[in-house]
Amino acid sequence: MELKYLTDTFAVTGQITVADVTQLSAADFTAVVCNRPDAEEPGQPLSADIAMACENAGLDFLYIPMNGPNYSAADVSRLKEVLSANKGKVLGFCRTGNRSSILWNAAQG
Repeated sequence: MELKYLTDTFAVTGQITVADVTQLSAADFTAVVCNRPDAEEPGQPLSADIAMACENAGLDFLYIPMNGPNYSAADVSRLKEVLSANKGKVLGFCRTGNRSSILWNAAQG
């Protein structure tokens, strides 16, 4: 898992696994935002499985799937809420990290 920090408290990466959640918790992340729709490609971990791993590790999980670079005002609002509510680091992920970066950028306005 290669993290790209956009700020000191927000990073993006490509698809994570259930096993990655333990590393995220150890690295002081407090929330994970999934911007990848389930079943986008065969063999992809399900968001529900990652959500359960996050819950077990004490991390918040938010599912905001994006179809390509497209997002809604509600998606931006939901990301803003999680960014303001979390006191630790937040990770956004999708297939490559690009969609997560796009949504984070939109939430800065």
